[in-house]
Amino acid sequence: MQAFWTRDTAAARRWHRVGFALLLAVASGAWIASAQDTGADEVAAVAALVDDGHFAKAAERIDAALALPGTSAEKRSTLAFERERMRRILLDFTLGADEVKARVRKQIPDLIDAEFAKWDAAGLFEHQVIDGKTLYFNRSPSNLFRLSAEARARRKVQAPLVDGPMETPNAHHREVRDAALAQQRSSVAPRRVRVTQSLTVNADAVPAGETIRAWIPYPRALPGQQENLRFVDSVPAKHDIAPESALQRTVYLEKTAQVGQPTAFSITYELTVYGQYHAIDPQKVVPAAITPELAPFVAERAPHVVFTDDIRAFSRKIVGDEKNPYRIAQKLFAAVDEIPWAGAREYSTITNISDYALHAGHADCGQQTLLLMTLLRLNGIPARWQSGMVYSDGDYDNLHDWGWLYLAPYGWVPMDVTTGVFEDAPGLEWFYLGGFDAYRIAFNDDYGREFVPAKQHFRSETVDLQRGEAEWKGGNLYFDQWDYDFKWQVLPTAMDPAKKDRPSTTPDHTRLPEGA
Repeated sequence: MQAFWTRDTAAARRWHRVGFALLLAVASGAWIASAQDTGADEVAAVAALVDDGHFAKAAERIDAALALPGTSAEKRSTLAFERERMRRILLDFTLGADEVKARVRKQIPDLIDAEFAKWDAAGLFEHQVIDGKTLYFNRSPSNLFRLSAEARARRKVQAPLVDGPMETPNAHHREVRDAALAQQRSSVAPRRVRVTQSLTVNADAVPAGETIRAWIPYPRALPGQQENLRFVDSVPAKHDIAPESALQRTVYLEKTAQVGQPTAFSITYELTVYGQYHAIDPQKVVPAAITPELAPFVAERAPHVVFTDDIRAFSRKIVGDEKNPYRIAQKLFAAVDEIPWAGAREYSTITNISDYALHAGHADCGQQTLLLMTLLRLNGIPARWQSGMVYSDGDYDNLHDWGWLYLAPYGWVPMDVTTGVFEDAPGLEWFYLGGFDAYRIAFNDDYGREFVPAKQHFRSETVDLQRGEAEWKGGNLYFDQWDYDFKWQVLPTAMDPAKKDRPSTTPDHTRLPEGA
């Protein structure tokens, strides 16, 4: 599918940036009472300069605004984040053209400049012009081989790209489908898993003796999806588990930094995860009655779910005259699935993620999910976010985002547009539109929500939560100041006698970078 390149109207762009300004205040822990109180227009103007690559001008405007007497704390916070956003963008975009060529030549030794220029002009190397200098995204050289069949064919060594085991139809998908149909229930094929997730702050990232505060993602018990949750232990032992009502649930930990030593935090827990499958009959699907409970899930939520002119035009192009909600969902699901996956820049640097996914020519799982959610909501189909980690019976794990949609009379059913449509797999084509595998643990039932306890400084990830978060009294600790790890063991599932001989553990598993 070609990227949808029609520009948004100026009004739509302004709405994105105002919404982004509002979200940034939430990210810093400051809720905003009104656009007037925060100077949303001023922040939107600064955000526009940042988006357009005019960092020096944006910095001047931020300095001038902060120097004015009477500037509210909320406005100061949002402007400060715009300065931080520029810093984060410069961490993601560090490569010059020669450096990109050098990295590509590791796989295409005889790459010529004209070939690079052709691919660059086609938008295959994500870049920004910042204060007149063209800078390329750090992952653009490796992303090239995800985006271009021509580039893949030019590689000296034709090694396969690394994808997860659930990205092609396999025995587990058939296990879930067959069990659901045979047992006449949607939640089947359970897996019992023990997880240890850690967050380690770099040595001397904060002064010795200072307290580091850490939040590590922790699942909620969700009937029929993940159950029998048992907390095992934590390092340090003292911990604070957020309530079940927290939509981005965490375990909160504190530790004192020691000179010359990394500061390590970890949690261990067990849970039982189920696959799901709903045998949906399109003829039975009817438009949902939008109750007060469903109303938020058909509404816009700036800055990332906004019904822009381009979103509306794209929807009309894909949906056409279709009226059946399930058929509409199929069309939109298939269209978003055609956007090629590529490694993503940090979400906190993007003004409107669904708009970005529509126009960039590529998207990762969260970007695709937000775009599909936006399109479904525009068409009156309730849709919501979910995300966490995927694991395997082997060595693969990864961050992953997906969602749910509401189809009457079936209710809420899963959707994973990044795994997408299984072509040439009879009976499994639409497995991930109404079902999912048992190899995923959900941490988040929404995006961009407050932690319990709340962070005092900016979040590193303003949208999602899979790696964790950390800070000290001096400010946020960004991703370049710490690392995380995710290990798991698949345990015997007592409720599934057929799997009583499953090994009690698998080898230790550590995360792979997304798209590695």
